[in-house]
Amino acid sequence: MNIQEQKNKLEEEKKLLESELSGLGRVDKTGDWEATPEVQTAPEADENDMADRSEDFEERSATLNVLEERLMDINHALQNIESGTYGMCEVCGMPIEEDRLEANPAARTCKVCMEKVV
Repeated sequence: MNIQEQKNKLEEEKKLLESELSGLGRVDKTGDWEATPEVQTAPEADENDMADRSEDFEERSATLNVLEERLMDINHALQNIESGTYGMCEVCGMPIEEDRLEANPAARTCKVCMEKVV
């Protein structure tokens, strides 16, 4: 397995995720991402507009949470590369299969343990 290639994939995905996250929210004082409401274009909003904005904010929050979790996994994988522990299952300690890492460079478990965790 080419670790530098995996690192490049992870860094590329990290940039993409950070871009998507910044379109949905901002980083708060604790370093967590929080959703921001979409900019209101009309000066006054009726009840339907307010309901739509609320629904949009909830969708943005849900999407942001999923993207933030993926970003944390990628940062974790990059830290593992730096520490020399990349590609090792966090459950059993065995090497993660190369095809699994090709499909998901931020994988934390081998295929056997993945089924146990899910």
